[in-house]
Amino acid sequence: MTQTPLRERPTRDQRIVEYGTWEQFKSIQKGFESSRRVRLFYYDGTIEILMPGQDHEIYKSIIGMLLEIYLVEREIEFWPTGSMTQEQEGEVSAQADESYCLHELKPVPDLSIEVVFTSGGPNKLARYRALGVPEVWFWQDGLFTLYELGEQDYKRIYRSRCLPDLDLELLGRCLLITSKVQAAKEFRRAISQ
Repeated sequence: MTQTPLRERPTRDQRIVEYGTWEQFKSIQKGFESSRRVRLFYYDGTIEILMPGQDHEIYKSIIGMLLEIYLVEREIEFWPTGSMTQEQEGEVSAQADESYCLHELKPVPDLSIEVVFTSGGPNKLARYRALGVPEVWFWQDGLFTLYELGEQDYKRIYRSRCLPDLDLELLGRCLLITSKVQAAKEFRRAISQ
């Protein structure tokens, strides 16, 4: 099983952070509405524009592919909501790298996943708290870090509450296999045992 080294290839994410109002954010959002490659975020007067690079998009897609294999194999109904815009008018707007509603379609996904190459991580949790996303995963440097929304804030967890039987170490190992066909086969074989 050959694994892809994370640090050998430079990422090409581009990120701009500005400060402004909700109205300014909505104007910027309107200007980018025909651009699928741009992700926009707003929270607490901060406007972030992210143009993900190739590495970012590859890893977020592979995480999604493997997670969907797991959901199908375990016969868990799901709706992949991807990078859909999640908003609370006037307060917050976010686009996860991947997101999922489990068991039934809901206005707020059960799970949002962030791939971190240049920015992000737990500092993005305030956005997801304002949206009410129950569980958020961050994948950075080959490892998953999970958070569950409590009454007041997120707390770090070590096993998914949404998918308690999912082996995150297995998911992480398969994610780094160079051949994506081999990664999918290995992951499927391991979860079928």
